[in-house]
Amino acid sequence: MARPVKPRSTYRQVQAEETRHRIADAARRLFATGGYGSTSIQAIAAEAGVAVRTVYSAFGTKREILSLLCERWLEQAGAAERAQEVLAEPDPARRLRGAAHWLRTLYAAGFDVVLIFEAATDESPETRAMLRSKLAGRNEVMNAMMASLEDHLRVPVGDAQALYRALASPGVYRELVEESGWTPDEFERWVGDTLASHLLAT
Repeated sequence: MARPVKPRSTYRQVQAEETRHRIADAARRLFATGGYGSTSIQAIAAEAGVAVRTVYSAFGTKREILSLLCERWLEQAGAAERAQEVLAEPDPARRLRGAAHWLRTLYAAGFDVVLIFEAATDESPETRAMLRSKLAGRNEVMNAMMASLEDHLRVPVGDAQALYRALASPGVYRELVEESGWTPDEFERWVGDTLASHLLAT
């Protein structure tokens, strides 16, 4: 049976998507430098070179821009694909190293987005709920990586998951890489070493 042919995007649809991405890129720059709460829709429109009504038409609220920024960040980092590769690794030690690499790749691809999210948690209840939902997805993946190693751990799974989440705290990456000058490679190696030394049964 032949597969249904996916309809091709029209020129107008392509233009609309490009405009959304241009607005999101402009907002990302402004959120990172001026803060999420202090950045107005008017400023985003000016930075993107579009009319204010275009921003409202494309997104409606700043919260929706945040949502797209998260989706694009995870896509650029290849988060879903890399997580599947980690879970498919048969060797426990290499799976832990893969978990460290997944975290490093995620942060290296868009740590500015992580910091924007942190700053935005002080905003409206709707924004906080959206951000919690996004973080829940990340934590589910991280918890699954540790749970997949249950037979090889020397600590309870819950403890392994808590340690991994602690190492993944944005404050840790910021202190070591942004403030202390570690390279992402050094951060990844440290996370991998810490996980292996504390979690794997000898």
